Formats: sequence, structure tokens, C-alpha cells
Amino acid sequence: MSTTPLASLGAGFSNEAFGSQAVFRAVLQALSHPGCTVAVEHDAQTPAVGHAASAAVLLALLDSDCTLWLSPRLADSDVGGWLRFHTGCTLVADAALARFVWVAQGDSLPALHSLNQGSDIYPDQSATCVVDVARSAATTADTHGAWQLRGPGIQDVAALQVDGLPDDFEAQWAANHAVFPCGVDVLLGTAGHIVGLPRTTRATRGVDALQEV
Repeated sequence: MSTTPLASLGAGFSNEAFGSQAVFRAVLQALSHPGCTVAVEHDAQTPAVGHAASAAVLLALLDSDCTLWLSPRLADSDVGGWLRFHTGCTLVADAALARFVWVAQGDSLPALHSLNQGSDIYPDQSATCVVDVARSAATTADTHGAWQLRGPGIQDVAALQVDGLPDDFEAQWAANHAVFPCGVDVLLGTAGHIVGLPRTTRATRGVDALQEV
């Protein structure tokens, strides 16, 4: 884990309450409308490693009761110190113990089934996984390789073009969706935007996806 002098850490939101509320609203919008690209506007001095929108989301969501796991590139940077200083969160070495997971672009995504799934009584205690991707943008349903999303918050189908998810993500997501109300929620992050994939969303890609009803 990287150790960084406090004086060198970037600032958080200039107004903690207003900044957190604005980003929290963006997160709610993203999860309420899966597949939509939502801008994350903030004035925090986010670390150089990791996408800025993802950093701002975690800055808004984390507090002293939260546990956080960072993928290797993030763990070897000043990200952990920045988030601990501004939020009081606890960093954990085992992703299965984390309420929040942040995966840098290029790092391996932990198997979704290995993360905290919550329970039938407390499904809200499952993990939220923030994944940095090269690109995530709404597109048309006939775009080659686009993800087809269906479920609550989506009228008919939403099409999403994503670069940076593992090859087996479709199978992992199907298994995650199948254990509802348990399962993890995912936020895809870029430099300035997020896209929500709540566990209630079905996600498929390819020719067969267009033929689903």
C-alpha cells in the first residue's frame, strides 16, 4: 500500500455537503436509468491514478463505516491515502470483505460472485463495484458489439458501447442478476461520466441480444 504525506494529497470537494450531494444525485440517476451516461460534476482534486469520475463517486459515497478494496494500480498509488483522509474509510486487502470495490482500467476485475452479495434480509449490504473503463457511451441497438440492457428504469432496451470489461463479463453478470435481491451493483467510470448497472438489469451482447423479447 502506498504511503503519501498528507500535505501532498489533493483537496476534496470545496463544499463537502454540496459536493457530495451533487455527486450522489448523479449516482442515483445512473442507477435509476441503467445504460445512460451521466456527467459527474465536481471540483475535487482527484488523484492522477484512476478515473476522476470514479474518484469523485467514492469521495461522495464513502464514510468511516465503509470498507474499500482497491485494485493493484490504485493500491500502489496515493488513492488510498486520499480517500482515507477525506472519508475515514477503511482499506481492506480482501475484496470479499469490502462494501466498495474500485478497479482501475487495465486491472483484473474480481469475480463478481466472490464479492459481498448481501443477503435476502439485508440485500442493501452487498458490494458496489466501481470499474474504470476506456469508454462507455449510449449507442444504437444495431451497433456491433453493443450491450443490450433491459429491466427497471429502461424503456424497452438501452444500448451501451463499453470498452474495458472482461471477456466473461456477460456470463458473470447473468449469474449476478440471477441471485436478486442479492448481488452486486456496478458503476462504470470514465474521466467525466458514470454509467449504472444495478443488479436488476439484464445485460447481453451480440446478435442474440437483439432477438430477445
